[in-house]
Amino acid sequence: MDYKEFLGLGIAGNFALHLAQAGELEDFKDVITEDEAAPKGIFPFYLPCDPSCASSLTYKPKEMLYTYPLSSDTITLPQEDVNVQAEPEVALVCELTYAGDHIAHITPTHFGAYNDCSIRVAGASKISDKKNWGKNSKGVSKKLFKIDKFSDGGVMDNYNIASFLRRDGDVHAYGEDVELSGYSYFYEKLTAWIKNQVNSQKEFGPLEPVSEYINACGKPEKLLISIGATRYTPYGESTFLQSGDEVIVVVYNNAKTSASKVLKAVQESTYDSTIMSILAQSVE
Repeated sequence: MDYKEFLGLGIAGNFALHLAQAGELEDFKDVITEDEAAPKGIFPFYLPCDPSCASSLTYKPKEMLYTYPLSSDTITLPQEDVNVQAEPEVALVCELTYAGDHIAHITPTHFGAYNDCSIRVAGASKISDKKNWGKNSKGVSKKLFKIDKFSDGGVMDNYNIASFLRRDGDVHAYGEDVELSGYSYFYEKLTAWIKNQVNSQKEFGPLEPVSEYINACGKPEKLLISIGATRYTPYGESTFLQSGDEVIVVVYNNAKTSASKVLKAVQESTYDSTIMSILAQSVE
């Protein structure tokens, strides 16, 4: 599926310990949240409009945010000599409705595997500076599952996320294998937080005035949002991507398969798309 008409957003700090592992706690030292477990903020990774739409804004989005970054099979490393890590995440496809200049309702319709690939560099002024460096800098699976209801008792209760790195023929666990319910904010608590955060977030520290961007882009009715990176394994925390690698993110039905079977499927590159959302990206 092509998401060029979708607003692209991401959530920072929605899984315990990830920001510390990614070396990003310092970036958010002045960001205060009402709840200690709450995510730190929302960042844009793609704006589905022309840069001229934001010409009247006081704080203007970076030019690169208008470049479509999603791929289902490739990660292209930046031209600069910088460290890059995969960030295994779950993505939600959502429908948006508005009341005036604010989001009124967010309805998640589908979910699947996502790679919020990120540059690791100290001192970036905004989160988005590390998130979109051009074509093939992000990843989303071709296979997404339909959401029956985004609440307890729904289909997502039975899903895990795991991730791997294939290097020189060997498969390594890159992110921890965890249930989706392990996210700090999930289901109705998450959609309520997203709506409030988008509508209220100001330009401050690493954060940007997302609502202003959305209005400048004509209030897109479709949203692709990554809901936060999971924790790395020790290998993943210390390993940056290089050309020739393959990054694999798997969102799988834990009632119909197991972690050991998922590992075997990754090792053999044989996937059952009826119970797995697979994102396998070659790094170049």
